[in-house]
Amino acid sequence: MSARRGSVILIVMITLLFAATALTLFIEKASNDLMVEVREADAERLRKVGYSALETTLGTLEDFRQALGGLHSPAEGWGDPLAFAHYDPPPGITVDVAFEDESAKMSLPNVDATTLTQLFQGWGMTQANAEKLRDSILGWMHSDYIGTSAGSPRPEDYDKGDLPFTPPGRSLRSFSELATIEYARDVFFDEKGIPNDFYYRFVAAFSLYSYKQPNINGGNGDVLLGLGIQDKTQSKLVQDFLSGKAAHQVPGQTLPYFRSSQDVAGLLGANSPAVALGTQIMALRVKVTVHQGPSLFQLSALVAPQGGATVPAPPGNSVAATLATKTPETGNSQQNVATNVAASTSSTASPNGVGTVQAFPRATTSANGGTNASLNYPFTILELRENDPSNSVQTNLKG
Repeated sequence: MSARRGSVILIVMITLLFAATALTLFIEKASNDLMVEVREADAERLRKVGYSALETTLGTLEDFRQALGGLHSPAEGWGDPLAFAHYDPPPGITVDVAFEDESAKMSLPNVDATTLTQLFQGWGMTQANAEKLRDSILGWMHSDYIGTSAGSPRPEDYDKGDLPFTPPGRSLRSFSELATIEYARDVFFDEKGIPNDFYYRFVAAFSLYSYKQPNINGGNGDVLLGLGIQDKTQSKLVQDFLSGKAAHQVPGQTLPYFRSSQDVAGLLGANSPAVALGTQIMALRVKVTVHQGPSLFQLSALVAPQGGATVPAPPGNSVAATLATKTPETGNSQQNVATNVAASTSSTASPNGVGTVQAFPRATTSANGGTNASLNYPFTILELRENDPSNSVQTNLKG
């Protein structure tokens, strides 16, 4: 009788053990599912706040642009746009905005042979190597370019590889293309194909977007090297002025930024090549970071004001021209701004192959005198990325 009673107790205990194990597994799975749901809800909530902060930032920038006739530098007073607009995020959420002047770089689609040669020589290359690297890059970008340096790659050199092809004859859409360009790959990458210091300096010196003049207010020293200014005294004068140490040296200017070429001439002299540089921002990267406890959302938008940077036009009547009209597929870190900022846009691929170039239509007048229902948006969104791991703030222009 006691043996039978013990067996029953054992069976009950085993049953309870299995039930407890099953309940534990169920709770763990339910917790994971709930955690995923919570994270998705947090991400969506922070995403809405991020786009709200971006719109507020762009509104602030447009106010300054209209009042001052253009954007020059955060020193004008828009370095903290959310505070200027009295923007208050929801309770428990903090929002940070940082800026990076893309137009502080030289426009790669518009660079000339002299600028490249002077820049590479400023980096310590011999004249022969500088000219060879110049010819390799321009030969890739322009189908009618004829190199003059000894040993510079020719179009037919690309037919000799395992996968023969023809240079595209258009500006780079990604800096990774440098790994495909003859001789340039030897300069910008090591023997294992890993980018070296020259590669990162090239990326910091050039923009893939098209505009006429770099903005001297960005303080990019390589821009001065590209102009042939090897004198470090002039570069230091510019840096000191932009940092506020020498603002008094420009007549009539009390804030640390150049308003016009006359200001540049007042600091460096009328004969300085830097007088040819621009003083307005042609493309500005706005980086919004939203925090709530451990949750984080990052939004990066590269915007161009009216008359600012554009996507380089692809070669006419080519396969590249056809492909460039298609929007690339994007991953989870990149979203189409059309669903978040405006309802009606036209889009093309951005030159770096990620994100989407959004050309927001301006308000137009119909034949009967009425106004068409299109958005009078003050900026063109050249790139838009969400939670992009490569989106680190390299230059924080926040005042």
